[in-house]
Amino acid sequence: MTISASLVKELREKTGAGMMDCKAALTEVKGDIEAAIDWLRKKGLSKAAKKAGRVAAEGLIGIAASGKMGAVVEVNSETDFVARNEQFQEMVTNIASLAGQAKGDVAKLLAATYPGKKITVEDQVKELIATIGENMSVRRTATLEVPSGVVGSYMHNQVAPGLGKIGVLVALESSGKNADELAALARQIAMHVAATNPVALDLAGVPAETLAREKAILADKNQGKPPQVMEKIVASGMKSYAKDNCLLDQAYIHDPSKSVAQAVKEAEGKVGGPVKVTGFVRYALGEGIEKKEDDFAAEVAAAVGASN
Repeated sequence: MTISASLVKELREKTGAGMMDCKAALTEVKGDIEAAIDWLRKKGLSKAAKKAGRVAAEGLIGIAASGKMGAVVEVNSETDFVARNEQFQEMVTNIASLAGQAKGDVAKLLAATYPGKKITVEDQVKELIATIGENMSVRRTATLEVPSGVVGSYMHNQVAPGLGKIGVLVALESSGKNADELAALARQIAMHVAATNPVALDLAGVPAETLAREKAILADKNQGKPPQVMEKIVASGMKSYAKDNCLLDQAYIHDPSKSVAQAVKEAEGKVGGPVKVTGFVRYALGEGIEKKEDDFAAEVAAAVGASN
């Protein structure tokens, strides 16, 4: 019999199983949705929806960078144990390979066709959830591209090629002919970004609300000063903020005697042309995710209460 798309959709929403699995289940039981749910449960394929509420703050950062384009993705799992699983690592690598096409759009990435299969990335994630038994999610993705030059990368705490805990992309625009020197510079700057976690390239890229907050703090600390003095204090404070938080103004970790901007300028001779840092992306695994803190004492008390 012909299985309608709406019936497949309804089964997916009820079970969280992949589209192809839902279609197979409905075909097997001749369109009976309740029987299809049981079929999926017996096959262990209806677990994904039940696990969707669990906090997934572990996992891996995946990077795929080549030439003038690079992409980074964060795929989360509940435990670090799963992050060491070969199936999970293979999935993150494959998702990262598609991320460049998504241009930073998670929905577009989830809808992309998973390599080697006739299913979407979203369905592949759900299949692996059912197989491994942990919640997983594609949390975010970003891309960098230059018209000429290179997008370099660095992976900190690497567990496999292109996979790790902190992933960085750095875009260098240049017409220089020495591609090897340019690529080496991009990697060094990416290492710097991983270590220092800058807020922006320069002050112009810092969010306005952040700058306003910093200026307000300076003003509060220097109440009563004449306007002309306050102006100089704020200007000096912004320079200090830039040295601490803006990539181009930071002391270069490979040679703290110079700023990143100075190091880039000095490298132009080896590269064979002007070099401009046009952007960077730094993903640290799980940053911003509120992890559930286990209360061991409460857990023991609950267990004792349950046994009485």
